[in-house]
Amino acid sequence: MDSDHSEVGPPRTIHPAPVVINPGSIVQGQGHTQAPASIDQRPFPRGRRRMPIILATVSVLTLLGVALWYWWSNDPVDGHYKTMTIDRGPITSLVTATGAVNPVISVQVGSQVSGKIAKLYADFNSVVREGQVLASIDQKPYQAKVSQAKAALKSAQAGLAKARNMLVQKNLELNRMVALRKQEFVAQSDLDLARTNARDAEAQVDVALAQVDQAKATLASAELDLGYTTIYSPVNGTVVSRNVEEGQTVVASFQTPTLFVLAQDLTRMQVIANVSESDIGGVTEGKSADFRVDAYPRESFHGIVTQVRNAPVSIQNVVTYDVIISVENAELKLKPGMTANITIVTARNEDALRAPNAALRFRMPGVPVDRKTPQLWILDPTSRVRSVPVTLGIADSLYTDITSSEVREGEAAIVSLATAEDAAQEKLPPGFEFGPKMR
Repeated sequence: MDSDHSEVGPPRTIHPAPVVINPGSIVQGQGHTQAPASIDQRPFPRGRRRMPIILATVSVLTLLGVALWYWWSNDPVDGHYKTMTIDRGPITSLVTATGAVNPVISVQVGSQVSGKIAKLYADFNSVVREGQVLASIDQKPYQAKVSQAKAALKSAQAGLAKARNMLVQKNLELNRMVALRKQEFVAQSDLDLARTNARDAEAQVDVALAQVDQAKATLASAELDLGYTTIYSPVNGTVVSRNVEEGQTVVASFQTPTLFVLAQDLTRMQVIANVSESDIGGVTEGKSADFRVDAYPRESFHGIVTQVRNAPVSIQNVVTYDVIISVENAELKLKPGMTANITIVTARNEDALRAPNAALRFRMPGVPVDRKTPQLWILDPTSRVRSVPVTLGIADSLYTDITSSEVREGEAAIVSLATAEDAAQEKLPPGFEFGPKMR
């Protein structure tokens, strides 16, 4: 192994170097079939060993950057907020309530005497006139009482005549005693007795007169009860309800039984609405009201508030007030007792600066809330957020009238924070949105 072999470099003792075969020239001859190749023990540079790590790190950071950029660019709104535009348009403040349709004047016709219904002269939906006979009660018991009262009157009158005759007799005896006493034919005691008898006779006449008056009153009462056996209509109207049948016995001992209910004029109706105490402040006389009934679901009826009653009605700790709404019923479509779903217009503004109600309810996370002052969070075109205190006007179910001058038309009001689900909803085609999560 002479100089024909390749030189071996000085060894490095810092790190063991891998054995690398360095291709060299091969010399044949001189008794050698082949010459061994020289071995180079020099290691790779340190920069080449770090290159894969650097490349992997750069790749991971690149992927993270792309993912963040994709997520940021696909945010549904700028600044991670959902906004709605403040615009101008009509706002109508409404109060909803329920009530019942009733005639303006409804009269209950009853009976003041007890007895069996002998005859009915009116039925449901009968049109009656004032003074028309509606029904009659069996009159025989009351006719007997009238006859009895007449006989008692005659007896009292006969007693009065007898008492008057006795008075005449006693006065004659008194005069005779006075004349005899002057001649001293009788004692003074006889004269005193005669005077007493005369005064008793006068008192008996007064008693008889009272008995006659009592008998006359009894007769008048019996005749009045007899007259009450015939039921007359007190007004012109229509029979809405009939509560008795022929042959039925009515008893009027403690309260008057209701035989008929008459509606005086069915072309004019009224709706008695039950308005809660939280809404009654905006309801006043003259306000417009619209309502619907189940019988005509596609037709709306118009009325006017004519009375707001101050008497509170408390049902299960819920206080309501009765509001009377007058409505015309020329076509007689509305019938007594129908349930009405009422909408009362309390205020209207045709050109209001409108802010969504959701924007007024929005609260910025981590920011103290002043509940006494309403405020809006506005997102500027430069993606800056600012809070604006506002003064509120009338409101409906979607918008509220803003009367402050610091808010302008066209500004974006924040209504909520945008979420990843909102972004996913916007990316999906119509009909493929995710529904509520199942828990």
